Amino acid sequence: MADTTAAALPAAPPQSYGRRAIRRFFKRRLAVVGLIILALMALIVIIGPMLSPYAYDDQDFNVIGSPGPMSAEHWLGSDELGRDALTRLIYGGRISLSVGLAGAILATFVGTLVGALSGFYRGWVDTILMRFTDVMMSIPTLPMILLLSGLFRPGPVVLIAIVAGLIWMGTARLVRSQFLALREREFVEAARALGAGNARLMFRHILPNAIGPITVAATLAVGSAIMLESALSFLGFGIQPPVPTWGNLLNSASSWLGTAPWLAIPPGLCILLTVLAVNFVGDGLRDAMEPKD
Repeated sequence: MADTTAAALPAAPPQSYGRRAIRRFFKRRLAVVGLIILALMALIVIIGPMLSPYAYDDQDFNVIGSPGPMSAEHWLGSDELGRDALTRLIYGGRISLSVGLAGAILATFVGTLVGALSGFYRGWVDTILMRFTDVMMSIPTLPMILLLSGLFRPGPVVLIAIVAGLIWMGTARLVRSQFLALREREFVEAARALGAGNARLMFRHILPNAIGPITVAATLAVGSAIMLESALSFLGFGIQPPVPTWGNLLNSASSWLGTAPWLAIPPGLCILLTVLAVNFVGDGLRDAMEPKD
């Protein structure tokens, strides 16, 4: 009787791929921690400048000339020009995260387009695009940065383009391999037999099935973009003062590292936590979208 009753009960509907991926993601503790850190960082840099009593370039002439200590007026002290360090840290985070995120999105778009064309058409298209990708990967990063920074003034838009131009190659190779594997699958052949054109096959049928690896690559590219932007600003080839970024805050604080370490530790810690959080989220997405079990 019990067996008959159990058999009569309707079977639970199967979960979609997206729901299963979300459940697997939230089982990864480090990925969840990284997501929380990124959410807090985003919230702070969005609303922080609105709540701060100072602008990023306001000067306190009572402490000008040398870095000021931490106090009730300046929680993280002030720099040698009397500007509030906490306000500049928050505003610099807004710039660094925006440039890193926009650079990663642009790099993912370019890499996806190049990889899709290369993997779908193969032949001479694949040869030209992949040889160009190999050439870009073989160029040393520092000479390229010096050249681009000398040719263009490193504002936010130019810096986003430079960052994207230096990190899109890995995504292109990944997308190419996905397209080479998927273009011969049965569902693509069926769509081709029904008269679907090349653009429809690429972006309506193949690309959605490669979105998982692309999402993981895009997430990890955010960390690379933030690191690259911070390195450029630290070396003086990124966004120039008085506009703060985490990189140029570190550059400015390096002169006072022995006497005022509280100026250097917060931006360095923010870069470290953000990149670690992005990598944790990327690893969690990779495990969730491509489970090994």
